[in-house]
Amino acid sequence: MRCVVKPDLLISAPDALFRSFFTSSHQRRLARAFQWTRISGSALTPALRRGLADAQAMITTWDSPRFGDELLGIAPKLRVIAHCGGEVKSRFQASLLDTLTITTAPEPMARATAELAATLLLYCGRNVDFYRGRLHKPSNGTPESLIGGEVGMIGFGRIGRTLVDLMRGFDLRWRVYDPYASRELAKTYPVKFVTLHSLLKGSSLLVLTAALTDETRGMLSRANLAKLPDGACVINVARGGLLDLQALTREVRNGRLRCAIDVSDPNEPLRPNHPLRRMPGAIVTPHIGGGAVKARHEMADDLIDDLERFFRGRPVKHRVTTAMLARMT
Repeated sequence: MRCVVKPDLLISAPDALFRSFFTSSHQRRLARAFQWTRISGSALTPALRRGLADAQAMITTWDSPRFGDELLGIAPKLRVIAHCGGEVKSRFQASLLDTLTITTAPEPMARATAELAATLLLYCGRNVDFYRGRLHKPSNGTPESLIGGEVGMIGFGRIGRTLVDLMRGFDLRWRVYDPYASRELAKTYPVKFVTLHSLLKGSSLLVLTAALTDETRGMLSRANLAKLPDGACVINVARGGLLDLQALTREVRNGRLRCAIDVSDPNEPLRPNHPLRRMPGAIVTPHIGGGAVKARHEMADDLIDDLERFFRGRPVKHRVTTAMLARMT
């Protein structure tokens, strides 16, 4: 019987994080296709260097080191990297994409993040927090409804499109700012592409799903937040750096705006004494958008699929290209 030599696979992840992605079933699947080992550590330790010396493939997570061109010398046999996480651009030097195949698993994380965005949108659109606060008052006021309404969105990539699909039953009209999205998408999605100024002026509900790039960093500045209508709600499930947190906090404190944020910058999660944690009109979650258990297991499925495809000589499904980097977080 011919002995089949399995490719050497190095997994860079601490035990708990690794197991949150890769179940026992996933690990058996890995063992059938690869000779794999796992080494933890967010720095390029001697143990990791030794492991990389013979590795032909690597799985990374957000707890792995960030790699530059030195990786090619440390890991001369390395051909493919599968990354568990949403952050790609700042984790691998762009030049590595010319030599290595780097793949990721964007769909499960996008669905999970869009699900949280839908949850927060419904919660804020019905202003549930306000009515919870009025339980002990003589009158509850007149409730709002989201059905048939209008929602603003910045960014119309994978998460934004998934959110619109999830919310189709609510007959929403979406006004979107995304200079890179194809206008052909308006033929299959109930969206209208508008300028940023027009979007801000007319959005009582504004959802941020854009990637954080040099162009989008600080997009919701103090001046742009001031353009939003009184009572508007900012929902951020993308990246904290898209907005000026100090300016947003000021607007929520004085009661002019509301917010629901899953991400924050510079501190994530928000420091324990940050006023938004206890401020009326603010909902804060600790970056849980893409981290659902089901999503992590689906990501593991997709990554193993791509690794198996690669070593069978077939194209991977989720390769990251240099052209994609400018629009990725």
